[in-house]
Amino acid sequence: MLEAKVKLADGMAFDVETPSGYHLTIDAAPDVGGQDKGPRPLELLLVALGGCTGMDVISILRKKRLAVTGYEVFVRAERAQEHPMVYTSIQVEHVVRGKNISPDAVARAIELSETKYCPASAMLRPGTNITSSYRIVEE
Repeated sequence: MLEAKVKLADGMAFDVETPSGYHLTIDAAPDVGGQDKGPRPLELLLVALGGCTGMDVISILRKKRLAVTGYEVFVRAERAQEHPMVYTSIQVEHVVRGKNISPDAVARAIELSETKYCPASAMLRPGTNITSSYRIVEE
């Protein structure tokens, strides 16, 4: 089981505590009453999605003994035109650095992460359009 304690702190801010001892304050944007005391909940979701898929992809590529020397994940969310607080499109770009990295292996690792391994992907609304792309940078 995974759990977290989220408690109202001040204004629109909440203090978060996890069993692993991690503490964080999350807050709303100033235009809706927040005070910029911490990241927004959506930012944390994007971090979770990028981190989760990134960890999966790196793990899969390392098991294939590919010479990955660097890895970055860029995650962007776009608002729905009809509702400014709803995000319906998320783009995930993977940048893999190394020598002789197989494009097929990268594509397959991303697919496995998104469909089988990453719980952050599974927790998003079914109507959310998540698109992934990747670049391989030879180093």
